[in-house]
Amino acid sequence: MADLLTQDEYKAIAAQLTPPSMSFINGSLRPASDGGTIAVTNPATGEKITEIAACTTEDVDYAVASARAAFESGSWSKMHPSERKGILIKLTQLIEQHGDELAVLESIDSGKPIFDCVTIDIPEVVHTISWHAELIDKIYDQTAPVGSGAMAMVVREPVGVVGAVLPWNFPILMLAWKMAPSLAAGCSVVLKPAAQTSLTAIRVAELAAEAGVPAGVFNVVTGSGRVVGEAIGRHMDVDMVTFTGSTVTGRRFLNYSADSNIKEVVLELGGKNPCVVLDDAEDLDTVAEQVVAAAFWNMGENCSAGSRLIVQEGVKEALLAKIVAHAKEWKTGDPLDPSNQLGALVDKGHFDKVTEYFDIAKEDGHRLIMGGESVDGCYVLPTIYDDVKNSDRLAQEEIFGPVLSVITVSSYEEAIAVANDTEYGLAASVFTANARKSMRAAQALRAGTVTVNCFGEGDITTPFGGYKQSGFGGRDNSIHAHDQFTQLKTIWVDLGDEA
Repeated sequence: MADLLTQDEYKAIAAQLTPPSMSFINGSLRPASDGGTIAVTNPATGEKITEIAACTTEDVDYAVASARAAFESGSWSKMHPSERKGILIKLTQLIEQHGDELAVLESIDSGKPIFDCVTIDIPEVVHTISWHAELIDKIYDQTAPVGSGAMAMVVREPVGVVGAVLPWNFPILMLAWKMAPSLAAGCSVVLKPAAQTSLTAIRVAELAAEAGVPAGVFNVVTGSGRVVGEAIGRHMDVDMVTFTGSTVTGRRFLNYSADSNIKEVVLELGGKNPCVVLDDAEDLDTVAEQVVAAAFWNMGENCSAGSRLIVQEGVKEALLAKIVAHAKEWKTGDPLDPSNQLGALVDKGHFDKVTEYFDIAKEDGHRLIMGGESVDGCYVLPTIYDDVKNSDRLAQEEIFGPVLSVITVSSYEEAIAVANDTEYGLAASVFTANARKSMRAAQALRAGTVTVNCFGEGDITTPFGGYKQSGFGGRDNSIHAHDQFTQLKTIWVDLGDEA
């Protein structure tokens, strides 16, 4: 685990930062073509950090043209695989060297706890980029069994220009999830960070250029989704789009593709993920610890958050007591204080959306177990509601905040049915001491990732994405993420008759 500094030391780093403000296109920083800007504020203090470029469709056109020119020139796409690998490894070294700077920049921009930025996000960014870099010269193409009269080769080629559109909840980590496999495959990238959280993306683009990524290969275009995101989605010279965010916005990218060049689209979308606890679960203290992490990690601003606790009635009361005890250990406050596990919600609009569910819970008669409070207009305390039916809004809608809904069931069969009764299918967890039952549950749960007796998302080696309205077209992480940034080509060679 990375070494942690003190709150005062992190504040000193924040005070000395010169936050980036311009987009990074064709190898250099660049303001918006019309000079427009968007104010960026620290969600924990309300203070303005900087103003970023509010890019236009003209800026997107320039970025895509630069990416296309770089791709066609072969400066990256035709570079020897070992050279591409070396440059990406150098980038990971630069990220490590600037780790504290990037962690603080991420924290003040998004409200994320510095503890998570330092110990999880930055190390995972380094690991993700290095993992895909090492994969570059270790994936072999294939030949097909076509007999002696011909030779058929199945080869991978980079898909071309990739549009990557990021969410605001894990800004730098989601950048790595998109950037690493696309660059490893030899593509050029036009990346749009969320308007609320653009700062680390710009800084990483600068470091990528310093590492040796050629001009035009990795571009960061800042601005609004309505302008920049849509322009990328509709662009006739973008070959594919990879998007992480809400299901509502994901649908738009499918429409953009249909209305333009039928570009490939990969979507990682929302979730309303169940933690199923059966009455034979062992060590309820550990179960409670996992349920709390699932529900409240990253302030619940997590598409795979375990926001529905589906618990059999035989262990419910004992488990709830332990969950409350563990949740009370999670401190909320200044994100730059490494003793806090929970920071600020990303902005005022999202804060209002999350706290509105407190009123909904009252109207629907749910029993408040703990929380239900906000602090200083930016923090939401860990909140648990009991007596929730799966048809209620708290059980069906993605709140994206630290709110856990408790649903009581009487049997294994009812638990699985309730868990699957949702439009989403991103992640699920099941807790049971019965090995056979755990595997039956893992098979029955309609989700892209199912964890047994723990909460998690797998790791870089395992694909991440969802069923139903949680995903479309592919997966992040693992070799499968690399594959989605390539096209398969068959090369057929007629060898003629044997002499």
